[in-house]
Amino acid sequence: GELDFLIIDCPPGTGDEPLTIAQLLDKPVGAIVVTTPQDVAMVNVRKSITFCKHLKLPVVGIVENMSGFVCEKCGEVTEIFKSGGAEKLSKEFGVPFLGKIPLDPLVAISGDEGKPCVLSYKESETAKAYKKITEKVVEMTKELSEPVGAKDIKKLTIAMPVSNGSLCSHFGHCEEFVLFDVDTDKKTILRERRLTPPPHEPGVLPNWLEEQGAHLIIAAGMGVKAQNLFAEKGIVVIPGVEQKQIEEIVKDYLEDKLVTGENICDH
Repeated sequence: GELDFLIIDCPPGTGDEPLTIAQLLDKPVGAIVVTTPQDVAMVNVRKSITFCKHLKLPVVGIVENMSGFVCEKCGEVTEIFKSGGAEKLSKEFGVPFLGKIPLDPLVAISGDEGKPCVLSYKESETAKAYKKITEKVVEMTKELSEPVGAKDIKKLTIAMPVSNGSLCSHFGHCEEFVLFDVDTDKKTILRERRLTPPPHEPGVLPNWLEEQGAHLIIAAGMGVKAQNLFAEKGIVVIPGVEQKQIEEIVKDYLEDKLVTGENICDH
């Protein structure tokens, strides 16, 4: 039957998995960023929020998990991992703070029983916290306008590695990068720039292409490590594209006809 919500739990950080999900889903409503309270965890949260903003993916809000330990005997909360880091960060980035979920043995118990904590222990503080967060998410997703991914940005900059006028087999060893500024609404190319890339060294091209304003890279092949580096910059990568004239590739992309095959780079 029809889903009320489809929620995909991604691993921490801004690697291949969340990038692939952002590319595969058709107009996702937004992202919920979940973190623990420690300062070291805030580093990844900053990257995740920046990643979402680069992809024009709305951040529904931040949840602080493991926010204090609830004593099962007296109900007292002890802040094992500190508290309040996520709320502070939400104010810094101007995104909603959805709430705190404490460490609670009842969550583990209900999980072992195969029943949600919010049903098994409805009156627990943790169940109440889940309920409040859920209510906020439901309300906020109603208010969100149609979300956009890289493909839905009206003015988009596409970067392609080129050799001899065609898409290069390895992005790091191309003669030049051609950057197309396109209008995705009108499906037209607004501007074309041909740039000589800097020397191929780890981490150099992601920084350079970010400086050039690239939102998207279309490539014949690109290794996983390189894709992760671009993901950290919020740049979407589409590998496995046929090596042909770049103008034809841009046209296919704008008309939703772009076909991808095997990623010819595996390192």
